[in-house]
This record gives sequence, C-alpha cells and structure tokens, in this order.
Amino acid sequence: MRILFVLILIIFTAVCPCFASKYCVYNPKNYSYNPDEGERILFIIDLSNSMNESLERDSKYNLMVKTMKEILPKIDTKTEIGLRIYGHRMGFTPIEACRASTLAVPISADNSSAIAGTLLKHKPRGMTPITYSLKQAIRNDFLGFKGKKHIILLTDGGENCDESPCKFVMQMIKVRRDVQIDVIAFNISNRNDLEQLKCTALVTSGKFYNAQTSAQLYNGFDNSINRVKNVEAKIILPKMK
Repeated sequence: MRILFVLILIIFTAVCPCFASKYCVYNPKNYSYNPDEGERILFIIDLSNSMNESLERDSKYNLMVKTMKEILPKIDTKTEIGLRIYGHRMGFTPIEACRASTLAVPISADNSSAIAGTLLKHKPRGMTPITYSLKQAIRNDFLGFKGKKHIILLTDGGENCDESPCKFVMQMIKVRRDVQIDVIAFNISNRNDLEQLKCTALVTSGKFYNAQTSAQLYNGFDNSINRVKNVEAKIILPKMK
C-alpha cells in the first residue's frame, strides 16, 4: 500500500509539475466558481464502530462530542455550517454499510446547537465510507452554492470500503478548485491510513492534523475553523524609509 501511494504521487507530480509546491488546480470555462460568495463549512464526522474504543478513560466518540460542543459556539452565527455523518448504521450487506452516510444537518446559518444535538442522537456502529461521504458532500450538500466549500473531516481510521479518498481528490482537482478539505486523523497509528488522509487534505490545499489526544483533537478543530479568519486578519506594514 505504501509503495502504491508513493507511485501515485510520483505519477501525479509528473503530470502536474506544480504539485510539489502549489497543488495543481484547474478551472475549466464551463465550471462556475465565485469566491465573492464566501465560504460554507461542512463537518463530516466518523461514527464508525471504532469510535467506541477507549481513549483517556472515555470513548473516542464521547471525546469527539465534548470537543464539538466546545468548538461549535466559537463559530460566528452568520457562518453557514452543516453536518454529515457516516458509519452510523450497519446495513444488511457490506454495500449498504458502505453507503451509510447522511447529511444530518443541512448547511445553514446559526446551526451550532442543531449539530451538537444531532451528534448526541447517534451512536458509532458501522464502516468507514470516507470517499463515498466526500462524493456525496461535494455533489449534493453544497448544491447551488458557488463559493468556497470547506470540509472538515474527522476520522479515527482509514477508508475500509474499497475506495481511495486520495485518488478521488486527485481526480476532482483536475476540474474544480472550490473545495478545501481539512482532515483530522484521530488516534490513528496505521501509516498507510495516515498517508491516504494526508494526501486527501494536502491535494485540496487543506490542512492535515494528526490528533493522538483529545487536546490535539480540539486544536485540530479550532485551527481549522479559524484558519481563514486568521489569514484575512494578517496586516503587513510598509517598511520605514
């Protein structure tokens, strides 16, 4: 898997020389993107069975919910945010389990309370259909919106539904530049999984956070929701003559 990942990056770098420094992004004439429309944020949260595992004398699921309840009130009520969850149901077949992804809270302003309440209603149960969730989010959840689509993906494991989020975003950025995916890898030790997730973030000019503790989980969410604001607030003063 590691060799395959390296080969993919080598081939992609050869096709897109700008990959090493500034990831290749294409904007065909028939694609509509208007940065003046601002940004919408979609949280994609892992509710697969492994989120029941223990960490710091609690479950990873409970730590995630507590962290989200602290982070959500920090988001401006005018910011349009939403929630997609995956792995929240098993299904009768592996195919059904790998389609367990739902837009639980549609993107809208002043949505923090709705998102926090929705997370409490579900329990971790199933698989980890990351790629399917990204496809559904990008195709459907931002429908009609021409501004920046900012996805914050939390997962405690790699894709296990026979797809590759890395390969998917590599294809996606050939035709659009309006999607940024920040990935928070929560308590993951598998190197191949981490490489896939890091690729998913960096190819879309997003950030990758390797969160091994609840404190690092909080920092990942906090940095992700504040990153754009911090950049816009930067002021460069002219040099004194």
